[in-house]
Amino acid sequence: MQITDVRVRKVAKEGKLKAVVSITIDDEFVVHDIKVIEGEKGLFIAMPSKKALDGEYRDIAHPINSGTRERIQKIILEKYTEAVEEEPEVVLGEM
Repeated sequence: MQITDVRVRKVAKEGKLKAVVSITIDDEFVVHDIKVIEGEKGLFIAMPSKKALDGEYRDIAHPINSGTRERIQKIILEKYTEAVEEEPEVVLGEM
């Protein structure tokens, strides 16, 4: 499995959610709505999820093993870092 494309959409508002990402796998399969979140120990990804009838959130799509999850997270966070460095946030009052 190769991740052949990563699209990062940064979130402008304040908060823990930093970006929403789509990945393409092997130029054939797309997973949308992967979230980049700022946690207590740094950035991590959350797979797309849906609220179930019992109020719990359940992943819609996710890696089966930790090695695949780590590989996906590493690639996404690298692309997110590149996107942040290319377009740094503008602080109001600075021009």
